[in-house]
Amino acid sequence: MWRSIFRKYIHNKYFYTGAAFVIWLTFFDQESLIDQYRLSRTIDELEDQKTFYLEEIDQNERTLYELENDSARLEQLAREKYFMKRDNEEVFVIIKDDNEK
Repeated sequence: MWRSIFRKYIHNKYFYTGAAFVIWLTFFDQESLIDQYRLSRTIDELEDQKTFYLEEIDQNERTLYELENDSARLEQLAREKYFMKRDNEEVFVIIKDDNEK
């Protein structure tokens, strides 16, 4: 019984047309489902990058505002990042090796 119903639907011209249409959309079309999936993943990655860069811009703007308006913060940054020093002062840079205990 199931075989006769199955054969009835399989040997139908609409089944072949529908199957060909699905295969065409999946693999051969200019906007195939595979290409749409790849583009969707690319869009998601780009949106993540956009969020990251917007957060970085906000952080850099806050830091720039601090450096423009707070001379103590500017001096701290110059000393820590660029190893600047005052007159009659010596700076010792200690590099810790991760392998040593």
